[in-house]
Amino acid sequence: MKDSATVVIVGSGMGGSTLAWGLARRGIDVLVLERGDYLPRERENWSPEAVFVERRYKPDETWVDDDGQDFRPGVHYLVGGNTKVYGASLPRLRERDFERTDYPSGVSPAWPFSYADLEPYYSQAESLYRVHGTSGEDPTEPWRSQPYPYPALGHEPYVQETVLRIEQQGLHPSRTSMGVDLQPGGACIRCSTCDGFPCRLGAKSDAETCALGPAMMGGHVRLLTGVRIDRIETGAGDRVIAVTGERNGEPVEITGGSFVLAGGAANSAAMLLRSTSDRWPGGVANSTDLVGRNYMVHNNTHIAAIDPRRANDVVFQKTVAVNDYYHDAGDGIPGGTIQLIGKVQGSMMKTHATRAPLAVLNRMAGRSIEWLVMTEDTPSPDNRVRVNRDGRIQVSWQRTNYDRHELLLGKAKRMLKDAGYIGVFEQRFGIDMNSHMCGTVRAGLDPTQSVLDEHCRSHEVSNLFVVDSSFFPSSGAQNPALTIGAQALRVAAEVNWN
Repeated sequence: MKDSATVVIVGSGMGGSTLAWGLARRGIDVLVLERGDYLPRERENWSPEAVFVERRYKPDETWVDDDGQDFRPGVHYLVGGNTKVYGASLPRLRERDFERTDYPSGVSPAWPFSYADLEPYYSQAESLYRVHGTSGEDPTEPWRSQPYPYPALGHEPYVQETVLRIEQQGLHPSRTSMGVDLQPGGACIRCSTCDGFPCRLGAKSDAETCALGPAMMGGHVRLLTGVRIDRIETGAGDRVIAVTGERNGEPVEITGGSFVLAGGAANSAAMLLRSTSDRWPGGVANSTDLVGRNYMVHNNTHIAAIDPRRANDVVFQKTVAVNDYYHDAGDGIPGGTIQLIGKVQGSMMKTHATRAPLAVLNRMAGRSIEWLVMTEDTPSPDNRVRVNRDGRIQVSWQRTNYDRHELLLGKAKRMLKDAGYIGVFEQRFGIDMNSHMCGTVRAGLDPTQSVLDEHCRSHEVSNLFVVDSSFFPSSGAQNPALTIGAQALRVAAEVNWN
């Protein structure tokens, strides 16, 4: 099979779909290639057992760590990518996140552009992805040129009571920036199966629903599903002439004017690394040996706080974040964020607490409230993605900047105990819980220290771009999806695609 387009995008997640939407507005001919298919709307969408225990929507794929141990990564090959099951939390990075930060055990480098450069596109992305939020509650919120397009989601009574207990400690819990279709006539019903689940109603602001679908309606964007791209072909020169792979066992060759990788931080790096040739012995655009390096995944821990005296009857729990320690964890150095996650059910707990009886976990879930503690991990060239001899993705990963995470985790536990919770249980993220991975094809101004420029164009291959979380020079300590989308809109608007 052969095809061609002015711009060829590999991957339909937040970066690829949002870029396609932005290019469609300019009337540019776009072909999006997605290795997966559409996620069906079915009753299993809302089944904890189907989603978390049976892993119904995850690929039957394993990666390998440095010890040769297989693990199943937290990726989804679907139209819309990981946004089909993400928690729809869409905050902005803070102004300081774009600047250099020196930690006691690492450095978070500056980005090649500022918050001010990205701010107009943050506003556009919030409108596109139907973001609900409010200003004035979060002491760390960055300035904004436009108000949120939709009002913040309200707290249910149990959450509101918890908020009051946290405020009594002198902290400033704020409402979470959420991407859902909760408006008059909207599809959202505030159900309990949002965070980590597909949405049967199309009410979650995912990349297919908000960006790719509308883009395709204008006639400038086409989509091919079931296409796995393995190689980037440059011929004898320094321009991409085609991408090749297979579809249903048949060879695929796609030619075009410009080529954009948007397969996620691991797979985009792997595509470049697999594409070796005499011209590119280390992989396309990899003369610096930086492709795949500086892999980051945030330092994350789930905590469940239990008060056996209070039944938690909340339905939509993910409405609060505590960012008081984001810029200063008490010692003048940034900490991170503490966010509510969607309400966890007993069967979901059992994927981690495998030895506990389900009946016990159900009782715990009925008396618990669940949070995510997130801090920045700093880039290290030794943390990297490679392609091993059998063609599989291999991940080398050691935690960085973890002393900051331990500090914030301790503050989160103290906050919850002071709020009346008797027991606090934790689940620290391992190598397989990599939903925020980024940094493997970093952007920068110095071609000797980065792979991409400020508009995600390869320093070495003029018609090659990488528009997903791969470009992040640092991770910050906020959910990355809105920043990916905002940069995709910026790239669509500011690059000359002719």
